[in-house]
Amino acid sequence: MRGAWRLVDGGAELRVRVQPNSSKDAVESVDEDASGQRFLKVRVRAVPEKGKANAVIAKALGLPKSAVSVEKGETQRIKTVRISADAAIAAALEALTGERDAGPADRR
Repeated sequence: MRGAWRLVDGGAELRVRVQPNSSKDAVESVDEDASGQRFLKVRVRAVPEKGKANAVIAKALGLPKSAVSVEKGETQRIKTVRISADAAIAAALEALTGERDAGPADRR
């Protein structure tokens, strides 16, 4: 995945870096780590607690909290979340991240 997200069967996968104990809940911008891995920065007021960041992401996308779940990296700083939604999620992710889906060549 070159960008921060990609479409998959039944929805999308989005890489996020979560910062707990923040002063506010917020979805910020796409950033890149030293290895070139792109991710969406998300801040949550809560201490690291299962599901809190998922709720912030779901709200930003206009989806129910149950539509977002951690796919990989449960205990890692950068996680991959699965977003269960129809193909219209692409427009919402483009608006949120400013990026387009990398396309079929990038899908694994």
